[in-house]
Amino acid sequence: MAEAEGKKGQRIDKWLFFARVVKSRSLAAKLVSSGNVRLNKVKIDQPSQNIKTGDVLTIALERRILVYEIVSGGLRRGPAEEARELYKDISPPPLPKELSRLDALPKRDAGSGRPTKRERRQVDRLMHGDNDDSSQ
Repeated sequence: MAEAEGKKGQRIDKWLFFARVVKSRSLAAKLVSSGNVRLNKVKIDQPSQNIKTGDVLTIALERRILVYEIVSGGLRRGPAEEARELYKDISPPPLPKELSRLDALPKRDAGSGRPTKRERRQVDRLMHGDNDDSSQ
C-alpha cells in the first residue's frame, strides 16, 4: 500500500493531517478549499489534489506562513517526531517584534486625531465669522 501511494502521490488533506499542520482531516480540507494552500506556487482549492515527494507547499495559517518541502508521504498521524520527518521546513524566519505590522503603524499624540470640541468651535468661529464671545 505504501508503494502505491508513493507512485501516484497522496491526498493533500491527508498529508496535512498526518504532518500535524491541522488538528483534523476535515480542517485540512477546509484549509485547502478556502485557498490558503499553494502547491509549487499554484493556489489549489481541491482537498483531493495529489502531492508527491519534492513538492513545495505554502500554507497560510492565521498568524504565520509555513513553507514545507515534502520529504515523504505519511501512513498515519503519529507523534510529532514522526510528523517532522514528512517535511523539510523552509519557512522564512518571523519578523522581529519591532518590525511587526502593528508596530509599523505611525504613532500619534493623544488628541491630535479628531479635533476636540473646543477646537471645532474655534474653527466654526473662523469659518462663519461668529465672534460671539458674550456667551462665555
